[in-house]
Amino acid sequence: MKPTYNFFKNTHYALEGVRWLLKETSFRIELCIIIPCVILSFFLPLSLAECLLLILTLLGILIAEALNTAIEACVDLTTTQWHKQAKIAKDCASSAVFFSILSACLTWIAILAKLLLFS
Repeated sequence: MKPTYNFFKNTHYALEGVRWLLKETSFRIELCIIIPCVILSFFLPLSLAECLLLILTLLGILIAEALNTAIEACVDLTTTQWHKQAKIAKDCASSAVFFSILSACLTWIAILAKLLLFS
């Protein structure tokens, strides 16, 4: 039998996930960089679309980190021994975080360069 949807229980589960993420050093470091950047984006003379793009690329980093953490937890649950497939899963999940950071950096550089060069 499929469990019924409960908004409050599902929200609680999501917040439990955030609580677990906050135990991850990499997630905390990313938050320490992302929060000031989000605040800064509100004070830059940008269009709404540019501001949203800057913020969404930063949220992409947190989403990738959450998925990376989930994949690592599943792999660790499956085996405690070294396996090539486990390494591939963890490395690929980690590369998703890397690509999200690269995407955010390139987006921020492009928008800030436009702002500096054409203001």
